[in-house]
Amino acid sequence: MKKIAFLALPAAFALALTTTTALAADGKAVYTDSCAKCHGDDGKGATKMGTKLGARDYTDAAVQAAFTDDQAFKSIKEGMKKDDKTLMKPSELSDDDIKASIAYLRAFKK
Repeated sequence: MKKIAFLALPAAFALALTTTTALAADGKAVYTDSCAKCHGDDGKGATKMGTKLGARDYTDAAVQAAFTDDQAFKSIKEGMKKDDKTLMKPSELSDDDIKASIAYLRAFKK
């Protein structure tokens, strides 16, 4: 019985690691498909569209500290406006995809 438990532990760890890695990969894919056009592949917001709309530099730790994951989720889900100008349209992504993209975005912080 001890052998079975001993063998099950590494298998459970490997499954958890695979699941976490898959989530990170999904976040990158979602970000690349839905966010990079404005925010850039590197998160700096230095794209043509990002510059036009004032996208923030998410590699800056101070910028990332200025908002919570819940605030980011709401901004992505509901979109963003300033002075009746649409800065970001509401997203049609699933809640899980939004959460994964936020987790990926957090990895840009230096």
